[in-house]
Amino acid sequence: MSDVRVGIIGGSGLYAMKALRVLEEVTLETPFGAPSDRYIVGDLDGVRVAFLARHGRGHRLTPSELNYRANIYGFKLLGVETILSASAVGSMKEDYAPTDIVFPHQFIDRTRHRPDTFFGNGIVAHVAFADPICAGAAMLMAGAGREAGARVHEGGVYICIEGPQFSTRAESRLYRSWNVDVIGMTNLQEAKLAREAEICYVTMALVTDYDCWHESGDVSLDQILGYLRGNAEMAQKIIALTVPRIAARRRDCGCATALENTIVTDRSLIPDAIKRDLAPLIGKYMK
Repeated sequence: MSDVRVGIIGGSGLYAMKALRVLEEVTLETPFGAPSDRYIVGDLDGVRVAFLARHGRGHRLTPSELNYRANIYGFKLLGVETILSASAVGSMKEDYAPTDIVFPHQFIDRTRHRPDTFFGNGIVAHVAFADPICAGAAMLMAGAGREAGARVHEGGVYICIEGPQFSTRAESRLYRSWNVDVIGMTNLQEAKLAREAEICYVTMALVTDYDCWHESGDVSLDQILGYLRGNAEMAQKIIALTVPRIAARRRDCGCATALENTIVTDRSLIPDAIKRDLAPLIGKYMK
């Protein structure tokens, strides 16, 4: 399975595309527990890809219940080098309308209850995260979005809140004062863990609503789901265009060596069980 180069994480509908030839469903167990669902492994334009339904098929898991570590670790076991993420977001700016697509480059963390590192329990690493999105992968995916006919915004800040409730009006106005661009509940932990796993990560943020700051009124779940259904076909087109370009690119970004010189723990003191559990991530740095 090490020839699976590209991972896609998002809604379960993302792998319902005509160009994809499904080959198998893979069940994985990790040292961090079970991922959200089985990985759908298939062939897309000659490229092996793995899809994961972020919230499980049927949307069974809240953002706080997601096992982010298991999800990203599972992609690493499959050999994935780049993750293309798709998720619904609220717009924090008038210029970003529902059905627009944003490719943010930065994050602000407003979560509280989520493990977001593979390290601890006897091993410490401090990984650089100044630029959390892989710029090369984001550029390719944003270009595919424009080619597909989407209204694309490249760059900006994604604020990640705990959820599952939407923001209060006071919070929404506060975030607006911080000049953030979109608001969501899932992508930050994925980006952090992908960086620790030396996997390139890019977010395709599908705008479904203006957050409750807007005069159009409170956020409606019916509205969000309606725009998501409308965006599904466009998201599939963008993924189908992006995957071959991602597979063909030269991966010379810093994501590929993000763990180099970051483990500060004396190697002789790292527990053997931790070395085994994290071998797919740290094995090459333990010699």
